[in-house]
Amino acid sequence: MGHIHRFHAATIAPSHALAGHPHSFCRNRHCPKCQSLARAQWLDDRRSELLAVPYFHVVFTLPQEIAALAFHNKGPVYDILFHAAAETLRVIAADPEHLGAELGFFAVLHTWGQTLLHHPHLHCVVAGGGLSRDGSRWTACRPNFFLPVCVLARLFRRLFLASLEKAFAAKKLTFYGSLEPLRDRRAFHRYLAPARKAEWCVYAKPPFAGPEQVLTYVARYTHRVAISNNRLVGIDQGKVRFRWKDYRNGGRQKTMSLAADEFIRRFLLHVLPEGFQRIRYYGFLANRHQKLARCRQLLAMPQPEATDEAAVRDSRDQYRQLTGASLTDCPACQRGHMVIIEVLKPVKPCRPVCDTS
Repeated sequence: MGHIHRFHAATIAPSHALAGHPHSFCRNRHCPKCQSLARAQWLDDRRSELLAVPYFHVVFTLPQEIAALAFHNKGPVYDILFHAAAETLRVIAADPEHLGAELGFFAVLHTWGQTLLHHPHLHCVVAGGGLSRDGSRWTACRPNFFLPVCVLARLFRRLFLASLEKAFAAKKLTFYGSLEPLRDRRAFHRYLAPARKAEWCVYAKPPFAGPEQVLTYVARYTHRVAISNNRLVGIDQGKVRFRWKDYRNGGRQKTMSLAADEFIRRFLLHVLPEGFQRIRYYGFLANRHQKLARCRQLLAMPQPEATDEAAVRDSRDQYRQLTGASLTDCPACQRGHMVIIEVLKPVKPCRPVCDTS
């Protein structure tokens, strides 16, 4: 924990105490209250990297039997998910029959569905084109078409299963409970047999309306885990009620009620291993400082202006600059101001907190 602040908060309406904790110092990336500044900073950084081209949203989803393996092997299996999805996009895009170019994209790991159950999948936001092999020209995708999803799905399946078998051979996987028999090599291969024949789910949504819409959409999910506070309806009598969308019924809004311990159990399903990076960059975004400049040059785009970081003095000023909202104004009346009257320093030095998103 960082410094503890004592506030003069007489002007803050107590009924809005749960609306946000502007001085929360937990900074855990799974906390729904502590990621606003990190999200705003990430959004500002990505805005400077946008190109004047269409962007596509591609989602890679793991089959149920593979998701069960991932539940007990989060680090290794999620790493394989990132690698297989990225390599699939890279290989198909580099093929002259499809695009013949180096893509630039970032991928965000999600492990939950609307009801907070385990549902690992990867969201990729991909520029609609890329650099030619020699870097001399920009190669654009066909209008409203990215890459054939059936080809993507089959290569993704092959690459993922090959990497998973290598992880098994290297003894990087563990098995518990009903999956314990899979420690045997033959049992493991039998378990994977249905997945080798099944059609894996990869889909590409239509291109976003514009670069800004890309960020508006994706930023809702980059620094949030499982559920946001605004979906919570109530907590009473040992139960938690929250809103969810039933996509099988046209996205209809419904309310679910769970026992508090079950709600906590479901939330904890999505806590990632320490240091695991859940946002990763590939292609010309992996070497963005050099290759992005070349992309802008080929697209006749101006280079972004450098920001004056010295103008931002602390996290509250930075938050106001990035979001336009104030962390010191009363969330109820917008007139009262929170005033710091004392800062209590920690007894022991704090370990630095790194954002491993």
